[in-house]
Amino acid sequence: MKLATARIDAAGSVATVLIDDGADISGSATVTGRVVERCDLGTLLAKSPDDLESRVSTCLRRDGAEVTLDRSDLLPVVPRPGKALCVGLNYREHIVEMGHPVPDHPTLFAKFPTALTGPSATVTVPEHLAAKADYEGELVVVIGRRLPGAAGGASEEDARAAIAGYAVGDDFSQRDWQYRTQQWLQGKNLDASSALGPWLTTGVDPVAGGAVLRTWVNGELRQEHPTADLVFPPVDLVRYISEFTTLEPGDVIFTGTPEGVGAGSGRFLRDGDVVTVSVDGLGSVETTVRSPLPLVG
Repeated sequence: MKLATARIDAAGSVATVLIDDGADISGSATVTGRVVERCDLGTLLAKSPDDLESRVSTCLRRDGAEVTLDRSDLLPVVPRPGKALCVGLNYREHIVEMGHPVPDHPTLFAKFPTALTGPSATVTVPEHLAAKADYEGELVVVIGRRLPGAAGGASEEDARAAIAGYAVGDDFSQRDWQYRTQQWLQGKNLDASSALGPWLTTGVDPVAGGAVLRTWVNGELRQEHPTADLVFPPVDLVRYISEFTTLEPGDVIFTGTPEGVGAGSGRFLRDGDVVTVSVDGLGSVETTVRSPLPLVG
């Protein structure tokens, strides 16, 4: 099942849409689907913590209006997550290229909801943040069930059940700002920069299935790596995070990026660059970089 958050009419009304099977936004200008409920997916998840599929079926019987969506109609799959948590240093080759030791615990930082953008968007980078703008293709976990924070964290079974599904993300970064301090926050939260989508895919386990993450810049393949090589896979991340904070429906976890980022090669993003990130079976997101002046690369 593929669930997107989208604008469904000229007035900008937002709804959760069940995307037709076989849809691929990267291969077509439009996708078709049916309206599930006239609210965003985060709100829908909060209403259906135990059985998302049943709620979708019930809602489709009430509405189910057919819609055709342009790429630009698709919003971040969860537009305003209560928590957007990100994991740094979670593929061994990327850890090496960035010059860090393999961590004993997940390296976590926060991304504000204002940093998220849709799966087909233009990212405007102000001149003062443009020197080392970078991409990070990532697998994203979407939480569907509340997990109270508790000593010892959630069980493996509960953590797995709390994952509603997966999406694709681009953890857009400004490396010079990121490394101004030992805390990365200021380099990870440019407004409307981090693509999240194109939809939530349920009923799959991309890590167990060996799904490959790929990132292209202007059609050149820069990242290609199996998600199965994550140092801390999704279930382990959910269990760890649930030790210190309550996870709520609609929270998202960016699970980390593999080797091949611009910071590893010195090839940073420039004005006009197009970044495309895909994960097998989950679709793709694409952003176009714009800056008032050509980016330094």
